[in-house]
Order: sequence, then structure tokens, then C-alpha cells
Amino acid sequence: MRTIKLEGDQRLTPADLNRTGAALPASVTEAALAIVSDVRERGDVAVREYCERFDGFCPKAFRVPDELVQAAPDMVDAGFLASLTKARDQIYDFHRRERPESWFTTREDGTILGVKVTPVASAAVYVPGGRAQYPSTVLMDTIPAKVAGVPRVVMVTPPQRDGSLSAYTLAAAALAGVDEVYAVGGAQAIAAVAYGTETIPAVDKVVGPGNAYVAAAKRLVSGDVGIDMVAGPSEVCVLADATADPVVVAADLMAQAEHDPMASCYLVTWDPELPAQVLAAVERLVAQSPREEITRASLDDHGVIVVAPSADAAVDAVNVVAPEHLELHCADAMGLLGKVRNAGAIFVGAWSSEPLGDYVAGPDHTLPTGGTARFSNPLGVYDFIKRSSVISYTPEGMAKDAPAVQDMAQAEGLWAHALSVGMRRKLLAEGTDKFADPAAACEGAGRTAWPRDLKTPGVPDLNGGR
Repeated sequence: MRTIKLEGDQRLTPADLNRTGAALPASVTEAALAIVSDVRERGDVAVREYCERFDGFCPKAFRVPDELVQAAPDMVDAGFLASLTKARDQIYDFHRRERPESWFTTREDGTILGVKVTPVASAAVYVPGGRAQYPSTVLMDTIPAKVAGVPRVVMVTPPQRDGSLSAYTLAAAALAGVDEVYAVGGAQAIAAVAYGTETIPAVDKVVGPGNAYVAAAKRLVSGDVGIDMVAGPSEVCVLADATADPVVVAADLMAQAEHDPMASCYLVTWDPELPAQVLAAVERLVAQSPREEITRASLDDHGVIVVAPSADAAVDAVNVVAPEHLELHCADAMGLLGKVRNAGAIFVGAWSSEPLGDYVAGPDHTLPTGGTARFSNPLGVYDFIKRSSVISYTPEGMAKDAPAVQDMAQAEGLWAHALSVGMRRKLLAEGTDKFADPAAACEGAGRTAWPRDLKTPGVPDLNGGR
């Protein structure tokens, strides 16, 4: 792991991190664009060709039979099913508290204002497959949609080369309430659910993690459909003081490193003795890992230790990292929480292991990466709902607000805007509900209907009169 030692008033900067995972290589974007365009044009035929090329297998029908999905819980062992059910229930309990409600307020003049909350009509959850299976992602990405009230939630996931799908993944789909499952993955799956094919109906929102090609495809279809985020390699940052157990810190760094050689792991501390202790513990532990090669590659190539001169400087460094996952291994962990501005998920205290959040705690594990926690959120119910403003004026309310509208419309040179409220003022003044003809409507209601004679102000001279 690379060490950065901050001295005096020195502060960590984004340039110090040498982040490369957030940007997608041009070659990946170009390849994804070709796939997305082809699927959009040729539908199922193109999807089938890409599945055979990249997955080594393509089912006769992309949709997995409902009866197979519903039978999956009986195909897994009872212990796993009990754990999956526990995770489902706790994830649901957390997300149901996120669900926003429509609201309305009424002014004294009877005008009604408010927000109408409506779930999107359909959503697709992408679940990686092939070399590894992620039933936890099925729960994390499906349950918020279901809590939001999305009527149709589909799952797309690639089959393995032998044509099978993991019973663990399908069991999670059954427990989470997925409505349709399609055995297709990669950029072609994103294109299929974004634009629709002969057998895969389009959706309104696409969420879920995937490889670089999936991420590139999501970025390309964004705007035609909604997406949650363009996620990069996973990250963890451990903020630790002298009270931290270096062996536990080492294990927590490794828990993230074993995901991917591109995963980023950060240790931030103001205890100068801790880094050496943690690195020694890593050496003892990593040799026992069946994923040693991946773990070492991540820590060696993307591991960073930041030694700060004080606790405040250390927290400031954390906010610059803006990590996906942040663990606080500090004596006053809860006291430091208020100073943390940028993090996807915050694990407070040494007992709050990040894998708890990955699987069962309840908050979503689909989180912003690559420093995007500065402005992004974890996946949640709010990702699957739309908010519509509701505006209902009474005649009295309109009469009160119309003069201000006309003032502002004149300043912007928008004559018909002024006409729109001016007509209504005229109808109200004349005690009628309809105009006899357009000429009568415009007379005195547009350009000449200002409540006072406003003249266009002079343009300030930005050159100071020169």
C-alpha cells in the first residue's frame, strides 16, 4: 500500500489519490456503443449473438419460467434460506422508512399546492453472474423498487456456460418478489431492457452493478431510460485511531480488496504507529486467503495509507476520498460522524463490519463509487419514484399572484406569459367565464395589461464606462 504522510497544514487532494477506476476506457465505451446500437436495431437476434459470443451459451427463450423461479427456494439448503429471509426482512424494514408520501397544503385564499408521488411503471435489476453469484444484489436492488410500489420489476442476469442459473440467485428473486427473470447479461441485457426486443419488454429504469461494459451501456442508455448510477470498482476507507485493532483493520481492508484487483482500499489515521501494524497483519492474513492473488493486487496497486497530523485532518482526508464504504474504528466514532460529509455508507464503531452492510443490516449496498459520494446517494426507494408538483389556484389566489407573474414576464420579454394570467384577471374583473372572441380576450390583457408602466432598465456597463 502506498503511504501519504501529511505534515502541518498540508491537506489531501484528489490528485494525491491517482484514481483511474472512475473513467471508462474509450475502447470499452466504443464496444458498448456498438452492442447497444445493434440490439436497438436488431432486437433478439443481436442479443442472442452476443450471448453466445460472450457467455458461451444462449437459452432458447430468454425468460426463465416462473415456476422455476418459484421452486428455487426449495432447491437451496434450509440454513441459507433462513439467512436470505432474515436479510430480506431487514432490508425491507429499512427501506419502508424511506418511502415518501404525497403531500398537499392549502393557502388562505384556497390555492392548493403539493407533491404527488408516483412509482415508475417498470424497472430492471441487473445482477452479475457467470463466474460469481450475487443473491444479495437481488435483494438490495429489488426490494426498494417493490417498497416504492413499482408494478413490474424484472431481473436480468447472465447464465453460466453450462446454461444454468444459480439456485441461490433465483431463490433471492422469488423471496424479493421479482416479476420476470431473463437469462441474459452484459451490455446486450442493458440495451434489451432499455429499448425492448421482441421478447424482452422495455422498462423505465435500470439499476444494478456490473462490469465495465455494463457500466458503459448504462451510461449510453441514460436519458432514454433512468439509471441509478455508473458504478466503478468497489472501495473501502478505514478511519482508525490508536484504539483500533490492527488485525481487524487488516481483515476489513482485505474484505474489500478480495472483490476485484481494481478495488481501492484506504487506511486513514493520525496514529503514526498503526500503519506498520496493519501491514504486518495483512501479510499474516493474506497468505491464508483463497483469493490471495486478487487481494494482493488490489492492495498493492490501489491501496493507500494516509497518515494525518490530527483527527480533524484525518476526517478532512476522508471527505476528499469520499469512499463508497467508510468504517470508523475510533474511540469517539459517533462523535466523528457529524464531521463526515462524503461517504456512501458509514459503519460507526469497530463492531460495525462492512460485510454486515453487504448482506443483512438493511441499508442498500448499491453505493456511489469513485468519489461520487460527494454528490450521489445509495440506491433507495427514492430511485424508483417520480415527484410531480401539484398546483391548483382559486380565482382569488390567481388575482393575488398574477401581477407578480406579469412583472417577471415583462422582464423576460415573454408576452404570452403575461397574456395568460392577464386574460384570467380580465375574466375575473368582468365577472364572466368565457371570452366572446380572441380579440376581446387580448384587448387590455396582454402587452397593455401591466399593473404599472415598467420600463426596461438600462444594461449595466461591465467595462466601467470605458
